Amino acid sequence: MVSRSVVCARWVVVDPRHHMLGRLASILAKELLNGQRVAVVRCEDMCLSGGLDRQKMKYLRFLRKLMNTKPSHGPIHFRAPAKILWRTIRGMIPHETKLGAVILAQGL
Repeated sequence: MVSRSVVCARWVVVDPRHHMLGRLASILAKELLNGQRVAVVRCEDMCLSGGLDRQKMKYLRFLRKLMNTKPSHGPIHFRAPAKILWRTIRGMIPHETKLGAVILAQGL
């Protein structure tokens, strides 16, 4: 049996084509905090500001960050565009609180 809260929940489907990653993530984070459910399709078409060389160097610097004692325990670097968007949105939501964890689990 489906609960009433699941049936009444509205979903917003977003196509991020030609939108900047950070600007889109801030709008989606605000929608999630307001209780809206969001589905993002075709994340690989998002844009990043700056030139290709700058973005490549920035991403390679990010990949070099590891834990000294055991790198497999260190920060996990997502490579899929959907996961990069998810991590960007997670940075804009208080994910360490109970409410933030619930928002991330339900919303995306």
